[in-house]
Amino acid sequence: MGLSDASHPLLGAATPLAESDGFLLTGRLSLSEAGWLGDHKVFGTVLLPGTGLLELGLAAARAVGATSVSQLTLLAPLVLPAEGGVRLQVQVDGAEADGGGRGLSIYSRAEDAAEGASWTLHAQGVLGEAAEDAAQDAENGLDVWPPVGGTSIDLTGHYARLAGRGYGYGPSFQGLREAWRVGNAVVRARGAAGGAI
Repeated sequence: MGLSDASHPLLGAATPLAESDGFLLTGRLSLSEAGWLGDHKVFGTVLLPGTGLLELGLAAARAVGATSVSQLTLLAPLVLPAEGGVRLQVQVDGAEADGGGRGLSIYSRAEDAAEGASWTLHAQGVLGEAAEDAAQDAENGLDVWPPVGGTSIDLTGHYARLAGRGYGYGPSFQGLREAWRVGNAVVRARGAAGGAI
């Protein structure tokens, strides 16, 4: 059908755009196909987690030869309906003339929306190179674990406290094992797999 396989569990197809070096990835999300997403609720509403949007950005980066998402701004929650699904579009802009990063935009629309219905913009960002991000981490002192000068955060009852505030994290989203605070603003955490998140 003129499209390439996106080779990603949340995205189905990909294609370069004509008359530019932009790129488009598309997909569909539904609780019937990815039931584990139902473990992420806010006040009873199932949302794609912010890390899910980041993962879509990383898939786009790999598709165009970039290695990281150097910036990502979340603009609107991506709500997953109890029935049916949503269509996804992950758009990558053409490369900038100065060799800078490539723009990223992530959209969704209900799959049963009428033709011509608007798409919701959920996130925008910039794709870059991992070496640049590693250099930034080193500059901020965040390239080692545990972070230098950090204070360990007690996670006892963490998920119960979140549930009391309306954040429903089911078993698929209860992987946090360590968290550290550096100063007043930066928190670095380790999940069940041991990687920094």
